[in-house]
Amino acid sequence: MASKSEGGVGETIRTLFWALLIAGIFRTLFFQPFWIPSGSMKDTLLIGDFLFVNKMAYGYSRYSCPFASPGFSPCPIEGRLFASEPERGDVVVFRHPTKNVDFIKRLIGLPGDRIQMIKGVLHINGEPVKLEDGGQFAETYAPQGPQGGLPRCANAPVGEGADCVKPRQIETLPNGVRHHILNIVNDGPADDTPVFVVPEGQYFMMGDNRDNSEDSRFPQSIGGVGFVPAANLIGRADRVMFSSAGKSLFYIWTWRMDRFFKAIE
Repeated sequence: MASKSEGGVGETIRTLFWALLIAGIFRTLFFQPFWIPSGSMKDTLLIGDFLFVNKMAYGYSRYSCPFASPGFSPCPIEGRLFASEPERGDVVVFRHPTKNVDFIKRLIGLPGDRIQMIKGVLHINGEPVKLEDGGQFAETYAPQGPQGGLPRCANAPVGEGADCVKPRQIETLPNGVRHHILNIVNDGPADDTPVFVVPEGQYFMMGDNRDNSEDSRFPQSIGGVGFVPAANLIGRADRVMFSSAGKSLFYIWTWRMDRFFKAIE
């Protein structure tokens, strides 16, 4: 009986080992799960969206492996292996240059670009991007996701449970990529900036929710993202797989079925 029991325990350990190894290889080389924790990418991505990050899109770096940090990584890679250049407009998951946490933003500036915000309008290489009216984005004014934060509303003040409304625009980047942005005011702290010249081997990232995004408009010296090195890119977000508006994915009544398998634009 003892021999059978020991054999069963050993088989369980071996099965668990191989399962973890295969999962680790899959996560490192192909797709990494990612939950959207904040509203910085509304309405492209909502709090509670769940997606898989395509890690093959840009190649691999030290941050491709689980548990990687600036001082340690299971992936002993300098720079990027099998690197491919990202495109302007990609929605990118990357390692924050100073905070060692994963962020998701839209890639706005390529190496050599001159990026500037003037009265809330994005300018790339001296030219304002094309903006079109995209109607309004409405959501319920209530605590959102596990963190329980409240959304910012253009029609504030509103009571809990009421409609929280923001103006929505369609922004067209120089390469033709069109996407929604939300913008309440044009005189916020990051609506008028100096010209940012993107260094070689780095990128400029912005959130689609322009008045609620910690991104490259804010320097790393004050906790912002600043320029993002190519080595910090983890992958491209292509599709929302699942979405829940509640504090837990087990709250079935909060599932947003219309967002399941939704392509990210």
